[in-house]
Amino acid sequence: MDPKESLIEYPSDFPIKVMGPTHDAFAATIVEVVVGFDPTFHDGRLEVRPSPKGNYTGLTCTVRATSRAQLDDLYRALSAHPMVKIVM
Repeated sequence: MDPKESLIEYPSDFPIKVMGPTHDAFAATIVEVVVGFDPTFHDGRLEVRPSPKGNYTGLTCTVRATSRAQLDDLYRALSAHPMVKIVM
């Protein structure tokens, strides 16, 4: 894809929403995955929201996007993780 065709200007901060069943290690596990693609990512760039009944946890990870390939690879890694139900 031609960089001129992208709606995202790189580098930029880009929020990724991740949802999965509530588990004590869910947020820490997702942080580990994200750090593999954005070494600058840290807990301060993570928002955690439990579902109303507490069965699921929603995370917003604001990553420093440097390329379309980086975002695509991160989405694939998160989507493939067994703790993750949805990535947006």
